[in-house]
Amino acid sequence: QVQLVESGGGLVQAGGSLRLSCVASGDIFSRYTMGWFRQAPGKEREFVAGIEWSGVSPYYGDSAKGRFTISRDNAKNTVYLQMHSLKLEDTAVYYCAAKLGIRESRVPKEYRFWGQGTQVTVSS
Repeated sequence: QVQLVESGGGLVQAGGSLRLSCVASGDIFSRYTMGWFRQAPGKEREFVAGIEWSGVSPYYGDSAKGRFTISRDNAKNTVYLQMHSLKLEDTAVYYCAAKLGIRESRVPKEYRFWGQGTQVTVSS
């Protein structure tokens, strides 16, 4: 079992940048594929980015490609989401999630462990 705690959200102007962090505890971090998801009010949870244990092969949802970068530091039990060129539509609660194994996944129900979320608000 792993516990996840996100941080780094906040209010930012359109075009700005934020870096989200997610610290894991309770199990061997490198056993897990990590993902970032987001959920805006009234919308379904959306896949943003994922990364397997080695960090070599990140993958992204369409909304994140070219603007967001996911990375991980297994020595620090931390996964990051660097976000640039933020848009109003990026406003959402961002969640860190973990799944055992190396298989790539963009499906929320395949991730067993979730953080509490961190709010990102992009203003005009």
